[in-house]
Amino acid sequence: MSQPLDVLGGITAEQFLSEYWQKKPLLVRNALPEISEILVPDDVMELALDENTTARLIKQKDKDPNQWTVKNSPLVKGDFQKMPKFWTLLVQAVDHYSFDLAELWKKFPFIPQWRRDDIMVSYAPQGGSVGKHFDFYDVFLVQGYGHRRWQLGQMCDTDSAFVEGQPLKLLPEIDVHFDEVLAPGDLLYVPPGLSHFGVAEDECLTYSFGFRMPNVADMMDRVSDKFMSNQSLRNPLIDVLRNHQNPIGQVTQVELDHLKAELLAKLNDSTLLEDAIMSLMAESKYPENIPEAESIGTGDLEEVLEQGYLLQIEPASRLIYTEQNNVLLFWANGESICISAQFAPTLKKIADGQAVELNIELADDEVLENIAGLLNESIMMLVPTEE
Repeated sequence: MSQPLDVLGGITAEQFLSEYWQKKPLLVRNALPEISEILVPDDVMELALDENTTARLIKQKDKDPNQWTVKNSPLVKGDFQKMPKFWTLLVQAVDHYSFDLAELWKKFPFIPQWRRDDIMVSYAPQGGSVGKHFDFYDVFLVQGYGHRRWQLGQMCDTDSAFVEGQPLKLLPEIDVHFDEVLAPGDLLYVPPGLSHFGVAEDECLTYSFGFRMPNVADMMDRVSDKFMSNQSLRNPLIDVLRNHQNPIGQVTQVELDHLKAELLAKLNDSTLLEDAIMSLMAESKYPENIPEAESIGTGDLEEVLEQGYLLQIEPASRLIYTEQNNVLLFWANGESICISAQFAPTLKKIADGQAVELNIELADDEVLENIAGLLNESIMMLVPTEE
């Protein structure tokens, strides 16, 4: 049994997963007090104006607060002129720009890395919101600055009705059964489908730690891409055994069964299917945020082996693995990667969120080549150890 976690209000990960995860909300006061010191509203405004960030400016009209407008990035200073009384600024993937925020993913070790979406920040003046809505993913809402009032309501699904004629998928009403104000450091877990409504009590920043599952359509798209790139699968199938004549316009059940069996046989090929799924899971949601690395060679690494550097995942990249027959297989940023057996256990630690010291123990030619390759592709990064 694991230890009680402060981020979960003193309950264990097992208790949270069995009682709350994808079932019901959890409010934890002062769960992440350190988050209040990371960003202030001016930082978020500056980020939103960066041409590389993904942001949305959401406004409610003064004369009719039930009418909304949405402006997607790139945003410019002129977008913030003549502002209405109520508005909200959303900036995605702030964990790719702040190492301090990226470090906070480690507070959620009970959810695998491949489920992570990003950390979004919501900035709003008093009264600002994005309306009554629900999400299809798990989210931990953490208050970073100021205060926000949260109301939680009924469970929703794809059949739930939305307000017509709006650029946002808004619910007409929610059946409120939870009404609390979150202060800096407070955390609220909201499971998928649960309606919620957050309104800024004062100028505030709220962080959304999102955990998303893939959908079947995306997985099938990736399987199709993998199949299309496999030349052996582009050859025509062998025909069914034909021993009598059928009407030329008919596709017989025998023929249909044969074609389905051939397709399902390939879908049941675990190597093909798992590569397709893993490559999708390893895809960076914001590849444009992956920085271009400075070229580094094995000689450069040898020179700094004992100078106090750590190897860790680049925040905008994704590195995951599976273990099959005691062999570790890795995928990064949508592609499978080849790693020496000697380096694999170390890379597993890095994929699991650890920072690994670059030292003499890694001074093997093949291992250094692996490290240099991953650094040059910005899958990993070198950071100096703290003094």
